[in-house]
Amino acid sequence: MTDASEIRDITVESILLHAPELVWKTLTTAELIGQWLMPNDFEAVVGKKFNFRTKPMGDWDGVVHCEVLEIIENHRLVYSWKGVSSENSKYGSQLDTTVTWTLVAVEAGTRLKMVHAGFRLPANKAAFDAMSPGRGHVLQAVERVAAGQEVRLAPQSNHCGNSS
Repeated sequence: MTDASEIRDITVESILLHAPELVWKTLTTAELIGQWLMPNDFEAVVGKKFNFRTKPMGDWDGVVHCEVLEIIENHRLVYSWKGVSSENSKYGSQLDTTVTWTLVAVEAGTRLKMVHAGFRLPANKAAFDAMSPGRGHVLQAVERVAAGQEVRLAPQSNHCGNSS
């Protein structure tokens, strides 16, 4: 008797102390995504194919192939996440997963939820185990990059020492 694959998801959620528009910018601007995740050629256009690039492992070239599946500006972003070599059992078999970001305005800022769905176990166990603990850190990194953007957008005050 053969066991069927188990499908697992990674879900993380946090309150970010920034407006949804700023968090959205952090999630959808290629340069900013590169600061909190990895280099990429992302564009917020449904149907746009893009890549994340990281260090190659084994016979995997380090490229994650993605496509934007859904955009509801300032509320929801969904893209596919495909990668890893089907011949590289040490790092997991071929991934065919989906990442969904959900933003909800709350009094303190934005409730940000990320669901990385569709890990097939046991085949994707290595990737699931490697990514699971780090996804919470991703939200912290998004917070850090958003905070940096907020500082850059803050109005400049005059500190010339002149009293009026």
